[in-house]
Amino acid sequence: MQSSDSALTNHEVTVCLAGGAILGPFNATWSKDSGGDVRELVKEYDAFLQGEAQKRFKFHLHDTYTNTVHTLILNFSQVTGVCDHVRLKHSPEG
Repeated sequence: MQSSDSALTNHEVTVCLAGGAILGPFNATWSKDSGGDVRELVKEYDAFLQGEAQKRFKFHLHDTYTNTVHTLILNFSQVTGVCDHVRLKHSPEG
């Protein structure tokens, strides 16, 4: 599958919290040209699980479907998982 750097990537993000609570799912879109912290949230949480200290607490998820922004302020010590479901576009070539 080929895609340009400016192509939108559609994500559905769900955050699981200690005690069983769930935030989301949130629709979010990311591209190099339009904002959003979808990939940064996943990278930061992965680094935290690898033993690094949490650097960021606030993440903005831009939802182009509803023209809204979801702001998540998270303490990773209370997060048990992050699911980032990415919808891939069908490639007519294959």
